[in-house]
Amino acid sequence: MFHTDCAAREVVDHVTSRWGVWVLISLQRNDLRFYELRESIQGISEKMLAQSLRALVQDGLVWRRVEPTTPPQVTYGLTEFGREVGEPLAELFGRITRRLSPGSAG
Repeated sequence: MFHTDCAAREVVDHVTSRWGVWVLISLQRNDLRFYELRESIQGISEKMLAQSLRALVQDGLVWRRVEPTTPPQVTYGLTEFGREVGEPLAELFGRITRRLSPGSAG
């Protein structure tokens, strides 16, 4: 039974949010700086990316490293937990992409 006040529910809500999925998929291959991540996710605003990252960092799925430069360079990557959660999402996206690609059997 799933309780609405369960701590895991909030994490699932962040992971399955419109942008949370894409952040986790985008970070599967490489750690990325904020602007690289923004460029890799079509249609996301800086505000929404910042909100999504803040929630995923708080949930322990994404880590954040700030380099003390001017301006500061902020890099994001997946924690072990984030990799575990993001892997099936990337696989799902891959399956859908293959299925919808031209020439695939319908």
